[in-house]
Amino acid sequence: MTDWVLPDGVLRDAPSYTPRPAELADLELLLSGAYAPLTGFLAGDDAASVARRGSLADGTPWPVPVTLVVPVEVAERLDPGQPVRRLLILTDPEGAPVAAVEAMELTEVRDGWFRVGGPVRRVGAPEHGAFRRLRRTPEEVRAGLPDGRVLGVIATRPLHRPQLAQIGNAARTIGAHVLVFVPVAGPTPEGLAPEVLVRSILAASDRIPPATIVAVPLASRGDEVRDGLLRARVAANYGATHLLSTGAAVGGAIRVVVPRDFAYDNRDGQWRPMDDVPPRQRRTAMSVDDINDLLDRGSPLPEWHTPPAVARELRKARPPRHQRGLVLLFTGLSGAGKSTVARGVGDALAESGERRATTLDGDVVRRMLSAGLGFSAEDRDRNIRRIGFVAAEVARHGGIALCAPIAPYARTRAEVREMAHAVGGDFVLVHVATPLAVCEERDRKGLYAKARAGMVPAFTGVTDPYEEPTDADLTLDTSKLSVEEAVEEVLDFLVSGGWLDSV
Repeated sequence: MTDWVLPDGVLRDAPSYTPRPAELADLELLLSGAYAPLTGFLAGDDAASVARRGSLADGTPWPVPVTLVVPVEVAERLDPGQPVRRLLILTDPEGAPVAAVEAMELTEVRDGWFRVGGPVRRVGAPEHGAFRRLRRTPEEVRAGLPDGRVLGVIATRPLHRPQLAQIGNAARTIGAHVLVFVPVAGPTPEGLAPEVLVRSILAASDRIPPATIVAVPLASRGDEVRDGLLRARVAANYGATHLLSTGAAVGGAIRVVVPRDFAYDNRDGQWRPMDDVPPRQRRTAMSVDDINDLLDRGSPLPEWHTPPAVARELRKARPPRHQRGLVLLFTGLSGAGKSTVARGVGDALAESGERRATTLDGDVVRRMLSAGLGFSAEDRDRNIRRIGFVAAEVARHGGIALCAPIAPYARTRAEVREMAHAVGGDFVLVHVATPLAVCEERDRKGLYAKARAGMVPAFTGVTDPYEEPTDADLTLDTSKLSVEEAVEEVLDFLVSGGWLDSV
């Protein structure tokens, strides 16, 4: 798809919007031609038909709705009847224009949100991104493929020796060139960042038969069958004639190759079809949990199972826990003792020198990072997200972030957990579950008294709810524990979990 040169003033006058990550992934696939025959985001009839029957309104098979939904403030600036106001400029997260969608249809799909349907055209090429050289269009990939059969492989996980044996066997059986698709639209099922997955696949490339590797922003939509059908469609558009099955039902656009089960043969150190290896002589593939346990403990991955180059990439992405970044989020009512315990843990780490820690106290962050925010639910969420972002950056670089906000809402605490995991860090939720009555008795800042008097609106525990965690990793009650005892419990938890050797 060629770039679209917009008339003067369009970028200035047309509304713009940054789609959510899944929509940006769909946009890239639309622009590259990987979603052919689609040329834009689906409008009403097509979207409804795909959701109901798995085909476009004209009967063309298509497995999943590819839609764009915008908030009302963006929709109000669009007018399908006016040429300039019909265009919506789509930008990347940094605000750079990427594409324009011609809004042929605007439909409210839920309160305050509207579906925009219409064709898309590229208005600017992506300027950066890890492994941009691997994000080739289907046309570019097809032009470089050899004649004959092409075996598509969707590599959603690192390739260990069992998977490499399956790919090699399937390619030799049908006499095919291998085309490896590496999804880069988000973390892997094991939580690996997309760039880590790409590096691990490249590390195994010398053990794959002649292959082409391409990065595609394919994300799971939570439906195994539809995910499989969509992957088959994309693989076919890139030139694959066959697809190595991943367990999902696929068909129609491509032929499916079912991989054989392989086992390691202790007699000669080779991976062979399972039936060819006597039960007493075989070793089977390690589970993801077993692999992660070895990495967490800093133990080497066995070479019989994982090529050394792949193991090196996995060790870089998942260092031992005592070296890995960690976000420690203390949540609880005002006066529960969160900040006191967090500072005590930080002091202990400073004294030992074993790990570097940064303390992000709720009140301090309010003054330095979130000045101007109020205490509405939206502002509370925004404050916690800011804390989570900074904490995740600390974890990204191997530090420990000690966060002590109230964090009253479960949804936002879960977002912070996801932020930590997205950068390869760990997350521990500590519920400082000191009872409300005890917190109110302490009332060091006089806030409960003001809240009871109606002077502090939306005060957690009095006029605003506190959603007690159901997923806390550790629970403390400072009405029953001294500060020293609470700090010791946290440190013991970190030692037992492997994040500290000792304190």
